[in-house]
Amino acid sequence: MAVRIGTFNIENLLTRFDFTGFRNQVRQDRVMRLYAVHNEAEYQRLEEARMIGSTDDTRQLTALAIADMEADILCLQEVESLEALNAFEYGYLYRMIGAGYRHKYLIEGNDSRGIDVAIMMRDQTADGEPIEFVDVRSHSELTYRQLGLFNEELAETEKPDDRVFRRDCLELDLRIGGRPLTVYVVHLKSMSTHREGVDGRDGTMAIRRAELTAVRRIIEQRFGKDASANKNFVICGDMNDYQEKLMIDGTRRSGFTFTHAGEQVSALDILSADGFVENAMLRRPENDRWTLYHARGMLERHLCQLDYIWLSRALSKLNPAAIPEVIRSGQPFRTVFPLGQEVERYPRTGWDRPKASDHCPVVMELDLQ
Repeated sequence: MAVRIGTFNIENLLTRFDFTGFRNQVRQDRVMRLYAVHNEAEYQRLEEARMIGSTDDTRQLTALAIADMEADILCLQEVESLEALNAFEYGYLYRMIGAGYRHKYLIEGNDSRGIDVAIMMRDQTADGEPIEFVDVRSHSELTYRQLGLFNEELAETEKPDDRVFRRDCLELDLRIGGRPLTVYVVHLKSMSTHREGVDGRDGTMAIRRAELTAVRRIIEQRFGKDASANKNFVICGDMNDYQEKLMIDGTRRSGFTFTHAGEQVSALDILSADGFVENAMLRRPENDRWTLYHARGMLERHLCQLDYIWLSRALSKLNPAAIPEVIRSGQPFRTVFPLGQEVERYPRTGWDRPKASDHCPVVMELDLQ
């Protein structure tokens, strides 16, 4: 029997409007800057119209990407609430795939913007095996002090009793056709932006390292030090870090070149160290593992993997030939594709928006025993 599990950062699935752009130009959408807005009430009216108009296109593309995944279990990031998820599933997904994802799990986490991790799943797999819910746990309240993780590096920005996870580590126990599977969903601290001469990725590395150390301890404290060799579990989500990237040079007219570059240090080393879990994407060619296009104008452009399905050694051994699929048809036209990887975009996809998400969803079919 097989189960398809996927992960997708669906980018700001919200049910509220953000009017802070009226007073903070940094948060103001670029199209609003084209118009003379005379007061806050007028700004709010225009912003509501802009968001409603753009959201419909965006969520149709998001739904198309999810439909193409054909996942039985779907781990999501950047979901505001179960109400938002239900509205999206009923208004968009249901129209495309019917009554698929009946079961949804989300526990409010720590994100200051109110975006959480969530899981949707079907009643059964494509083979007709039942997907049974057993238990769900949140680890959002764990602190650095409780796990003994506080150190000098963290002390630059954090306090001992601050919570470790920027969102949560959502833990879901399932039985697939009677076989156990535990799913961990995370969305790690973002890399932020360059400031005061400090690279955004380096400046936030300590927090992500602490988050992943916490994930590993949660698993080992529950299942033991040999958990990876003996248990069926996956760690899914947006890790906001990478161990390699494809540096991009050139222009659309002259052509692009792609140079593979490994990273000497990554927060993800916590998971890959001593083979604790396997990044299944490494089974793909090194120029075809990316899930996000990053660009700072023409000065800095690269493709990298931010979205992961990490397999326990038990699952890895059981699925030696399984290869993750990456759905890229929802990427905007600004994304630079290596030669031979181009895809047909979904209808109405724009230069940089609308799009399904800034991230590409990843899905993988796994056998269980």
